[in-house]
Amino acid sequence: MSTMTNGAVNSGSAVDGDGPTVPGQVTARPAAGMSVFNLAMLTVVAVASLRSLPAMAGYGLSSIVLYLIPAVLFMVPTALVAAELATGWKGGVFIWVREAFGERWGFVAIWLQWVQNVVWYPTQIAFIAVSLSYVVGGGSLANNGVYVAGVIIVLYWVSTLITLAGGNLFAKVGSWSGIIGTLFPAALLIVFGAAWLISGTPSQTELTTSAILPPWTGLASIVLIVSNVLAYAGMEVNAVHANDLADPGRGYPRTVLISAVMILAIFILPTLAIAVAVPKASLGVVDGINLAFQTFFDHWHLAWGTPVISLLIALGAFASVVTWIAGPSKGLLAAARTGLLPPFLQKRNGAGVQRSILLLQGVIVTILALLFVVIPNGNTAFVTLIDMAAALYLIMYMMLFAAAIRLRATRPQVRRTYRTPAMGLVAGVGFVACAVAFVLSFVRPSGFTGLSTVGYALVVGLVIVVLGVPPLIFYALRRPGWQLEPDHAVGDAILVNPPDPHDPEGTAQPGASRRHLRVVSRRSGHHILGRAS
Repeated sequence: MSTMTNGAVNSGSAVDGDGPTVPGQVTARPAAGMSVFNLAMLTVVAVASLRSLPAMAGYGLSSIVLYLIPAVLFMVPTALVAAELATGWKGGVFIWVREAFGERWGFVAIWLQWVQNVVWYPTQIAFIAVSLSYVVGGGSLANNGVYVAGVIIVLYWVSTLITLAGGNLFAKVGSWSGIIGTLFPAALLIVFGAAWLISGTPSQTELTTSAILPPWTGLASIVLIVSNVLAYAGMEVNAVHANDLADPGRGYPRTVLISAVMILAIFILPTLAIAVAVPKASLGVVDGINLAFQTFFDHWHLAWGTPVISLLIALGAFASVVTWIAGPSKGLLAAARTGLLPPFLQKRNGAGVQRSILLLQGVIVTILALLFVVIPNGNTAFVTLIDMAAALYLIMYMMLFAAAIRLRATRPQVRRTYRTPAMGLVAGVGFVACAVAFVLSFVRPSGFTGLSTVGYALVVGLVIVVLGVPPLIFYALRRPGWQLEPDHAVGDAILVNPPDPHDPEGTAQPGASRRHLRVVSRRSGHHILGRAS
């Protein structure tokens, strides 16, 4: 995941079908504004990242299998299912899960989407810290826990202060950060890896067909596949743009295919380039990218290139942090102001920025950054954070898949611009894959020290409980005075393709059937929902 999902309750460009209508006809969608390839590129920039490559490079050719498994079982189902949800309902995961299972679980879903991003920040900034150490110190500080924790805390609070000021300092370069910090280094690694092999330089990994299958030494030997699941997270971000294709039914599957192939190429080819140049014993999950570039540049007597490329990677990663630091919290705030969080967590500053939630984010990030000090092995601290974020996000994804199945059964009258083929099978595969990956997130990867097997599982489990249970507590304690704004995300307002006002029963829509709205009682008033539970 190169950029975070923004989780905004009102995010995305939805087709409302405004304008003149003809009685008895379905409202026409506006003219398409995006090509299949453009949407595929948007998805690639949103998902592709270099951060997970070093962990997989240690597997050599077998990393191909470890990338393909979560791609087929998680990435593709997520993209297809999210496309149906996004072309039926506006508002993202909060609305989707709320419409399926009620407000309590919709709130849990948006909370998990937010808090996993909070856990993600230390891993991204740790990546920045290590890259900076190769700029000024040749990587000598890469494994210094105090240094990494200090950089995480300083850079995160600097990013927070920029966001609190209401500035848009890095927003205009957000897409460029993906090119500078991800696509260009990935392309360079591929070129270097090919040149390494063509020049006859010995490979540091076995390049035979027998090496394609991962070695099996127990669950711990393949548990890093969990980090690959998180690497593919974000496929749902651009699903809303399926509405902008000329023919979503045919065009969106092509988008998924193109983006999946490109994302796999960006993951697999640079990973193999790292594997052929860097000995497995030298690989670190945090500094593996920088070490690979250092190996390549030193081999061709271009030592000056290491600090340059490391700086580009750091700048690109920092730009993505600043660009996205406020996004997830905006989605949480939008849901919270309807009465789901206490008023002190809903406060905004003079610039309209969600001050309280950003400060809470900062406190959590500061505490998590200390893991790099408490756990002597920086690689273990890094993977622990990845597993924490993955576990939290996987719960949300399981809710997303379950919501899609339920809404297909309970809300068939809602017109989706795109309909997932074999929804039960596709969403079912995604749900089971997430459940298995969730269990694996508690298993310590082989070769990592600093925490015992039991201690690793306890730390991951404790953080999941501490960060995942609060929405249930807040929901149980909510009071009428917590609602600071009316909830407008109800009824037809949340539908991408609302019913024709001249045909209120929806009888003109293909496959439509008469359904009733029900009123869900809330302490802060009444909330009109579709027939969701």
